Amino acid sequence: MRIRSLILFSGTLLLSASAASAGDGRYLWSGDWYLKVGATGFLGPKYEGASKRMLQAAPLISLGKAGSTVRFSSRNDNMSYALVDQGSFRAGVVGKFIFERDADTSSDLSGLDPVKFGGELGGFAEVYPTDWLRVRAEVRQGIRSHDGVVADIAADAFTDISSTVRISGGPRLTAATSDYYDAYYGVNAREAAASGLSPYNPGGGVGSAGVGAAITWQATDKLDTSAYAEYRRLLGPAADSSLVRERGSRDQFMVGLSATYRFDFSLP
Repeated sequence: MRIRSLILFSGTLLLSASAASAGDGRYLWSGDWYLKVGATGFLGPKYEGASKRMLQAAPLISLGKAGSTVRFSSRNDNMSYALVDQGSFRAGVVGKFIFERDADTSSDLSGLDPVKFGGELGGFAEVYPTDWLRVRAEVRQGIRSHDGVVADIAADAFTDISSTVRISGGPRLTAATSDYYDAYYGVNAREAAASGLSPYNPGGGVGSAGVGAAITWQATDKLDTSAYAEYRRLLGPAADSSLVRERGSRDQFMVGLSATYRFDFSLP
């Protein structure tokens, strides 16, 4: 089983560490916090656009301030800190780690330039049109791994079928600029000669559309478990890539299980 690190945690400490103290003499990091630690195991594509799937595992880490008005969260949410939190509307900064992708990930990628370790940084906004629906959008600029801009939009309907069990699901859409697709799907002349793939110079646009669903069980006050499934259909610049057409698949499936445990603590 190949371990793929997908670490999700709030950037609150980094953002507030340089902030001035609040008007009441307390710092912005003062108060009650939670730390959720867990893991997920899933069957999913070996890389974006791959036709082959494999069992994988990843740690799950979430750090945030207690008392937030968050009513729903998804495993697809990237690490974020709300600068505006008004109950039915939240907005702030968001970040994502990107881990290296190279020929060790899959032999399909032999001859292609690796995607370097780096990240994405930007903003997010989410709104609750009703008590059972959340719509969230993230826009992120690539750092080191790529030079593009990526936008994710998701809508999730959710309902509690008991005091401890919640089901949720909804559509997802991803779009990006050409620099993002060039890093993940582009094949220049040198790479074409080394890999055997046809040259491909992508533009920007919508790259995938799909749907996801999950069932979450709050086993105890601090232990959450879930089962989830997702399907994405690659479109436009991603689907037209020679990597996808000649070695991969436009259809991307994932199913998995996860569990997290919450630790509560306070900072002065």
